[in-house]
Formats: sequence, structure tokens, C-alpha cells
Amino acid sequence: MRLEDHPTVKQYREKSEAAAPGIEGKLDAGWLKNLVLEAGADDVGLVEINRSELSDYRADLLKIFPRAKTLVSFVSRLNPENIRCVSQAVRDLEFISTQKEADGVARKVNRILAQKGVGASNYACGFPMDLDKWPGKMWPVSHKPIAVAAGLGHLGHNRNLLNPLFGNFVLLDTILVDREATAYDSPIEYNPCIECKLCAAVCPVGAIGNDGNFQFSNCLTHNYRDRLGGFADWVENIVSSKTVRDYRKKVADPETVSMWQSLSYGICNKSSYCLAVCPAGDELIGSYLTDRKRYLEQIVKPLQNHTENVFVVPGSDAEAHVAKRYPHKTLKRVGNGLRPKSAQNFLDSLSVIFQRGRSEGMDVTYHFTFTGEENREATVVIRNKTVEVKDGLVDSPDLQIMADTRTWLDFLAKEKSLPVALVSRKLRIKGSPKLMMAFARCFPS
Repeated sequence: MRLEDHPTVKQYREKSEAAAPGIEGKLDAGWLKNLVLEAGADDVGLVEINRSELSDYRADLLKIFPRAKTLVSFVSRLNPENIRCVSQAVRDLEFISTQKEADGVARKVNRILAQKGVGASNYACGFPMDLDKWPGKMWPVSHKPIAVAAGLGHLGHNRNLLNPLFGNFVLLDTILVDREATAYDSPIEYNPCIECKLCAAVCPVGAIGNDGNFQFSNCLTHNYRDRLGGFADWVENIVSSKTVRDYRKKVADPETVSMWQSLSYGICNKSSYCLAVCPAGDELIGSYLTDRKRYLEQIVKPLQNHTENVFVVPGSDAEAHVAKRYPHKTLKRVGNGLRPKSAQNFLDSLSVIFQRGRSEGMDVTYHFTFTGEENREATVVIRNKTVEVKDGLVDSPDLQIMADTRTWLDFLAKEKSLPVALVSRKLRIKGSPKLMMAFARCFPS
């Protein structure tokens, strides 16, 4: 049979001749935004993919949808009272339900655009992500910077997007469209964050500092205990347990059942307190300004006083924070599953897992030279409770570390001991061993 005689081809030709013409040229910005709002979004903005603020994210976006020209950023609103509830089940239901709504909005818009001959694609509002890239950047679509560029808000002290109307009680999603729009949005001129620092006051692991510092790994270890690295650590607890009793010493029954719930029902958060207490946004600021004492009593203190497990890496700033600020909460020492898979990944991770409290008083320069399956040179400077990673060997080192890359990664994964690595000359240090110990103290995992 000739291709032109095939029934499917003939039907297509007939429908194409009878169909209404698709949209030609640029998409009307007002029409496109209304389409998204009518599909169920609560706010929407448009930004061109070539916007300078998005240059660091453009390559990842184009891998997802190479024809992308316009990014449609939108928010789906969360119910504030559900997020403020001390019950984790109530909070999780709100997150899971709203994420499904947001992804549903994107799918509906994509379908309508496709019917009009416009190509579009969307990535998940939250999960699933490209976990083959773990523990690196697993999300090719970075919703937050796109939302900022599209005029939907700015990042607050708690690192969440603060929408001028809804505050941080929103989830973000992005649709990539293969057409230009007739107009684009710009970032709003002010930040809705009022710098009340309530997010810092209520964070159970002290991940948010009053000075604006954010310790990502401490947040990850606790909040994401039932997923990502926390799940990997839980599996290793199972594998390494010799008996049922041995396992129960490591993992309490409620923790095991919590893992079951995350696997069977939906991804769960251990804490979303930084969202819960935030008063930013036109719809929310009134209750805070009218009666701050009542706001603290009804919203902030119940979360601070709530008895719960708090998951921390041993030796971390989070462990010290819980012991000092929340002695009534149960401290659970765990691993976070953050194991670098390359020398570059190790260097990139240092700013993420750095424990500034453990570096107090340090002013040390480290030189790293990796050889073998990956050749890499870098300088790490720990000074004034900060860490800086530089390409190449610069400045005068206090300690030099020369390692076979695979040996170093196995050492970090606790699969090879330091003495064996030193004896085999796969790992060599030049300088005081105490500085090696000081370095390890700043990066527990």
C-alpha cells in the first residue's frame, strides 16, 4: 500500500483541509495568561527564555524542550490554615493535593495549545525529578528564578517565593511554549518579605539564620527524611541490621510506618514551618499587623512547642541547635545520603553541606589535587565561618590533599578507611593531620 493510500494518512489529509487554522505568529500575552487562569491557576506571568536573568538555567530548559521560546510561570495557592496545622498529615494532604492541581493545570493548558497548533511542555511542579543526577541538580526547570523573572514575587528570608497577594502559600509550575508572546512581564519592584525573621525562629534545625545564611543540608536531612537521601539512609539501616531487634534500635516503628505512607500515599514533609509562620502577602499581613501577640500565640508557638522527631546528622549545627533550642523534641541522629559521585560533585557540594558553626575560629586554605579517573585541582578556603571553592591551586596552602579520585569518593562513602588509603599512597596529605580533622568536622554527612 502506498503511504498516501493508508487510511490514517487519508483521514489526516481530510481533517487538515477541514480544520480551522491554528494560531500563527506570536501568542497574544493577554489571551495566554487568561487561558492559564481559566485552567485553574491563581496567578501567572510570562518571561522570554532569552531573558538575561535566566542565562544559568537556559541550557537545562532547552534540554527538556529544545523549541522553547516563552516560559509560562504560574502559581497554585495553598490553604494557609492547613499548612499551619501541627498535624503533619493535614499539611501533607494540602501539599499533595495542590501539586496535583498545579500539574493538572499545566496538562490542560498544554492540551488546549496543542489543539491550536502550538507546542508546549511542562515539568513537574515538585516530584518526580531526574534522580539519575542525584545528588546534583535534579530539576532541569528551576521554578523559583523563573517565577521571579515573570513578576510573580521575590524570594523571602525563608528562600520561598513570596507572591505579593498570597505570600509564600503557593506552589510553582512552569510551561514551556514554542512561540513568542506579544508581551512579557518583569520582576515586581519590591520584595513582599517584611524581614520579621519568624521563619528563623521556628525552624526546628536552625537552617535559616537571622543573618540570612541558609544551611541547605540541615533542612534536607530533616524535612526530606522520608525521601531522597533520607530514604537511602533508611534502606542502608535495613541492609546493615543483623536482626529485627538490631533494626528496631536504629529505626522506631513510627519512622518505618512513615516511610510506608510516603511510598504508598504521597511524598511527605517533616516540617514546613518556615511557610506556616510567614505573614507576607496582601491577604495575610493583616492578622500579623493587627495583633502580633495573638499571631505568635496561635501560629508560631504551637509549632515551636510541638513534640516531634527532629532528624540531624551527628556533629552538625542542627544537632547543636535542637539540643539548645528544642530540648523537648526528640533528636534523631541519621545520615543524609549525600555521597558525591565525582570530584567535581564533591567540590560543588561543599557549600551545601558546610556547617558554619563547626568552622568557628578557622582560617585555613586547602589544596586538593585529584588524579586517576578524574583530574581536578581546586582550592578550598574556610574563613570567617564561610567556605569558598576556587578553581586551580591558588594562594599558599595550610594543607595539601592529593588523592586518587575513586579512593577519595570511597573514603567519603565510608567504603574505604583513611589508614588504608594513606598506606596505599592513594591518599596523601602534606601538613598537619589536625587540619584534615578540622575539615571533616565542617562537612558531616
